[in-house]
Amino acid sequence: HQTQDHSLSQLEDIARQIEKWKQQVIKIKAIYHTMNKFNLDVTDRCLIAECWCPVDDLDHIQQALMRGTEASGGSVPSILHRITSCEEPPTYMKTNRFTKGFQAIVDAYGIASYEEVNPALYTLITFPFLFAVMFGDAGHGLIMSLFAFAMILREKKLANSKAGGELFSIIFNGRYIIFLMGLFSIYTGLIYNDIFSKSFNIFGSRWNTSYQGVVTHTDGKQAPVTYVEQVQGEETITILPNLAFQTGNPYPFGLDPIWQVSNNKLLFINSYKMKMSIVIGVTHMTFGIFLSIINHIHFKRYVDIFCEFIPRLVFLQSIFGYLVILMLAKWIKAWPDPKKSPSILLILIGMFLNIGSQPKDYKYDPSATNVNPPLFSDHAAAQRYIQVLLVVLAVMCVPWMLAVKPLYLFIKNKRVKRRGYSVNNGDTALPIEDDSAEGSGEANKSSHGSGHGDGKGGFNLGEVVILQAIHTIEFCLGCISHTASYLRLWALSLAHAELSEVLWIQIMQRGFTMTNNAAINALLIFFVFAIWAAGTIAVLLVMEGLSAFLHTLRLHWVEFMSKFFIGEGYKFEPFCFQAILKEKDQ
Repeated sequence: HQTQDHSLSQLEDIARQIEKWKQQVIKIKAIYHTMNKFNLDVTDRCLIAECWCPVDDLDHIQQALMRGTEASGGSVPSILHRITSCEEPPTYMKTNRFTKGFQAIVDAYGIASYEEVNPALYTLITFPFLFAVMFGDAGHGLIMSLFAFAMILREKKLANSKAGGELFSIIFNGRYIIFLMGLFSIYTGLIYNDIFSKSFNIFGSRWNTSYQGVVTHTDGKQAPVTYVEQVQGEETITILPNLAFQTGNPYPFGLDPIWQVSNNKLLFINSYKMKMSIVIGVTHMTFGIFLSIINHIHFKRYVDIFCEFIPRLVFLQSIFGYLVILMLAKWIKAWPDPKKSPSILLILIGMFLNIGSQPKDYKYDPSATNVNPPLFSDHAAAQRYIQVLLVVLAVMCVPWMLAVKPLYLFIKNKRVKRRGYSVNNGDTALPIEDDSAEGSGEANKSSHGSGHGDGKGGFNLGEVVILQAIHTIEFCLGCISHTASYLRLWALSLAHAELSEVLWIQIMQRGFTMTNNAAINALLIFFVFAIWAAGTIAVLLVMEGLSAFLHTLRLHWVEFMSKFFIGEGYKFEPFCFQAILKEKDQ
């Protein structure tokens, strides 16, 4: 029995130490595996290691080497020497608990090339904002932000806990993203005046429904400002906005609550959100194009400023920038008869189809029903001339993007060849006879940032023309498809609002009138509320939230980042015991 007890005691001690021993073995194996990559010097007495490290951490690395020498009792100090290399360095982005999730979103699309503009900096704001545009409900946003805030308060305890599995780990790692998405959703929900599908009348409506009077149209006919008509057996008050609305004194913040009880609420909200989506989309893409100039200046690709940045910006603004101006102009102008206000869609189509027609002044004709009036009726001819100019600019930008850069590189290549150099596809002059790794590395570095060729074969006119044609076609068609893609902001916002309203009407509202007995209804309302709350969390917060998140991801990866981001770098992965142990655990 003593032998058995002794053996059992030893096994228990081993069981307590086994995990610690496993970690030590993993660390030792990783150290030896890394040291096997070292090289011996000519004397075979010391090891030489070449590695990448952040420049800001050189002093810390030197101090660590000194501490290691002292701890080992060595007499020869370790030497740290900074050397130049023709290889492209890895990309290292410093992050913290707050920015780590946003950087992971960008890295999932592609690692930024060395010294390229990092989209994560701007994603901190644009990602939760675009999500909130689709998820605009102050009540749902409050629940989401409180859930994320609870994880932030308990993040130290939850970080060390393995409960919940991989799914909860993903949610926990994105806690700051969820928190910001919730806060922004509260903001957009207040703008929409939408809180669990209901509106708050805090400041009082700016529509005067009791006003009685007449309005005179330009054709001389008069009509009452408000009148009552029969619609499906119910009395409906129709309000003409030019006198019934308090011009110059709008609802202070968000939508006027009167739209919550109006019959044409859906029509108005649809029009508002659809136009707003286009405005946000064009602004987002324009910002992405402006970010590209930072890359061009940093990498000294000045030809790309003239051959890519300027024509791309002009092309986008000539068509869709003008479309945004039309929307804003129509919003701020009061129309005598809203049913005869100009259609912006028809104006944009006629801008291309009627480009050759003779501009003429517009005169109001109240009997005309099939004529789309110009937006600026007092300057109809000037509007037509401006539209012709914008179409000409947009058409000119296509050959500008397509041919100018290849032609410039071709002429420059012929010029530098006389001096014994050759221009590679990234606009870098290389010695013709240089086939060394250094020449190839420099070419690769230059072309890596520009996205034109690999830089190892010198100048290739055919390759440059093909690549430039691909980029030109992709951008021109992308401007149309990407602008239309931002309509998902309107579609998902509409779907979220309608689902929320359906849940309220079909569950909560019916719960108040299930029976004729008020006491029974008071008891049943607790169960009805539980069903409504479960449906709200499961459908609107989880399913709709995930859908809005994925669509926001798409808008950033495709529509925004494609305007300036190359993403052909590779990530800096330092030697780290924590990462090694985590990989072994997985």
